[in-house]
This record gives sequence, C-alpha cells and structure tokens, in this order.
Amino acid sequence: MPTTLQTRPAMIEPGAMTETPQFKSAFLQTMRDRGFIHQITHPAELDAAASAGIVTGYIGFDATAASLHVGSLIQIMLLRRLQQAGHKPIVLMGGGTTKVGDPSGKDESRKLLTHEDIQANIASIQQVFAKFLTFGDGPTDAIMVDNDEWLSKLGYIDFLREYGVHFTVNRMLAFDSVKLRLDREQPLTFLEFNYMLMQATDFLELNRRYGCTLQMGGSDQWGNILNGVELIRRVDQKPAFGLTTPLLSTASGAKMGKTAAGAVWLNADLRSPYDYWQFWRNTEDADVGKFLRLFTDLPLDEIERLERLPGAGINDAKKVLADEATRMLHGEAAAHAAREAATKAFEQGALSDDLPTVEIASADLAEGIMLAALAVDAGLSTSRGEARRLAQGGGLRVNDRQEMDGMKLITPADVVDGVIKLSQGKKKIVLIKPV
Repeated sequence: MPTTLQTRPAMIEPGAMTETPQFKSAFLQTMRDRGFIHQITHPAELDAAASAGIVTGYIGFDATAASLHVGSLIQIMLLRRLQQAGHKPIVLMGGGTTKVGDPSGKDESRKLLTHEDIQANIASIQQVFAKFLTFGDGPTDAIMVDNDEWLSKLGYIDFLREYGVHFTVNRMLAFDSVKLRLDREQPLTFLEFNYMLMQATDFLELNRRYGCTLQMGGSDQWGNILNGVELIRRVDQKPAFGLTTPLLSTASGAKMGKTAAGAVWLNADLRSPYDYWQFWRNTEDADVGKFLRLFTDLPLDEIERLERLPGAGINDAKKVLADEATRMLHGEAAAHAAREAATKAFEQGALSDDLPTVEIASADLAEGIMLAALAVDAGLSTSRGEARRLAQGGGLRVNDRQEMDGMKLITPADVVDGVIKLSQGKKKIVLIKPV
C-alpha cells in the first residue's frame, strides 16, 4: 500500500531567514539578498545542488485572462533570477489546470473557460515572458510547457488510483487554500478540491520529462508545492525542492498591483507603457528599496545609495524604479517616452502625444457627458459612484481646473487644442479626444 503524504520536510520557515547561514550558491544568496525567499524545503540540499550544477526550476501560471498583471511579476522575476544564476527555468502554462481553477486565496469559484479561450489567453500571455527570459535549446535556456499536454490524457480513475492514494483528505482539508474557504462558509467544489493533486502531478511530470527538481511560487502555493515535492520523493525516490516568495502588499497594506482603476496588466494593449511607468513612479516611499531589489537588475550597492537619498530625493529613486521596470517590460524607447511625457505633464505643464488617449464620439460629447462617466471611460475610476466621490474630494480636474461635481456635463466647450485633459489628482492624466 503506497504511503500517503503526511511527513514534513526540513525547511526554512518565514522569519527564520535572519538566522540562516550564508548560502553557498549564487542563486539562493541572490534570492536572500534581494528579498525573494519566504520558505524553502530542504535548504541545504537545494543549496548544494545549485552550487554543484544546473538546477531546473518551474513556476506555473494559469491562463484565466489575456494578460498577467503586476501581482505575477515577482514570479516572473524569480525565473529571471534563476536563469541569471546559470540555471534553467520552465514556464508552465496551465492549459489543463485553468480548466479546474485554483482555490488558493479565492472566496468563490472562478468562471470555467472553454479550451479555445484558454489557448487564446496563453498565446497572449506568452509575449511577456520573452522580455524577461532567454528561450532556446541551450542547457540554461528557458522553455515553455503547457500542462494540458499530460493532464488532458489522464483517465480519471487511473489518475485517482495512481496518485490519489498518496494524499489524505485530512491533510488536504488543513491547507489554507481549502480551510479559509470553508471557514468563510464559501462553497468549494470537488473540481477545485482536486487542483492540488493536479499541481503535484505537474511537478512529477516535469521531473520525469525535463529533470525539473525545483518548484517555486507565492507563499499561498506552499501547500500545493509541498505536495509535489513529497510526491516525487515518495513515488520516484528522487530529490525535489520547493521555494516560495512573500505575498506582496504595499507599505499601506494594499494588494500589490491593484489600483483604483483595476489591475496593472503587463500586456501593452491593456495598459500603456506610460501608465505602467506612472504606476511605479507612484510607489510609496517605504516600498522603493524593496521594489528596486525585486523588480530591477540594479546592483545592490546602487539600490542602497538610492535608498539613502535625503528628503525629496526619494522621488528621484522612484523615477529610476519606473525607468528600470518599464524598460525591462516595454523596452528603452517606451521607457524614455513615458518619462518624457510625465516630465512635460507634471513638471512643465505641457501635453505630450505619449500621454494615454481615449477617443469618444463627437456626437456624444455634443449632448454632454457626465464627468463621472467620462472618468470611468478614461480608466481613472472603476464606477461612476466612485468617480463622484473622487470629484467631491477634489481628486478630479478638467484642463487643470478642479471639478468637484461628478454630475457636471462635459461638452465641446471643454475641448482645448483638440483634446480634454482629464486628471486624477496630480499623478494621472488622460487625454480625451473627440472623433
């Protein structure tokens, strides 16, 4: 009778990093110095393996939308760090697991997508990874794999007989991804309950196909990662390791990558390079050093210098963060144009063609468009009610004129030089162009 997964591997827990000896491998030492490590299984074994040769590691990304957002960027950067240290990254696209839906951190079931929708999302997402990783056939070149390749071929009964026997329901119910949903009395479907078995199978399959020995992810994936590590060690008696990063929030407690206008998407067609640059420029003072370590390739001594800039010098550090992050995703030209547009708009009071522009029908404008509705159309707010409250608080400007009435009608009389300049505070500008 196969042994079920109940043991607890040697590991580094959160809060223990300050007591951990220096790592010998460049990969783990860099991870530690830049703030990526939250938990590690078998740290000494992983350190030895990373020192002795090439470690192949993977992170999975479900394809629930046409783009990943900034909340996924720490995982993309983790794969980048792995490759920079001379190891091999695997980007695992969840063509199969997306059909189920990961319950981790969710209060309700996700909408089930069709196979065609999932494949279209994967095709859209793929373009981002090429900005951060080098793909190819070399020993440390990245590869992209879709888990639908094997999950769709698993017969359900065979799957349960071969892998289900290694998992106890008692332990599965104790995982945060399950326990929190049940504690909140939110339904958890049996389909979602199987997600952790599928993710563990992914790790086993990647180990057998590509010699992958390391799974990485956010700390909310810790239980799922442990399942895969232990499954490989029990079924095939091979080494396997897990590493998680902290779940990021801003200094004020907001979820990383969430703004009043919604998610900060990585695809340029969903969020312009200018808006992406502005997102990083608006980083809270207390987060600048942390984000420079996580999301740029700047040397640590240069980051420490930027952190020490006195007084208003922190704004210069924020511009460096915005430049570096935008350059990595969108390229040098886009980063330069975004910074120039911001300088003209905020420091010189001039408009630039690089500012985000939203087109509206001239006929609609002729009848008058409520300011709150226009703010929603421009992406400055997620709802008209929120936009009205924003205006009441003095947060909306039309052509640099504060407008506190969200019900005010915007008309052709507000068009200046072919556009209407709509601003949220002093930090975000959108040009409204009648067509």
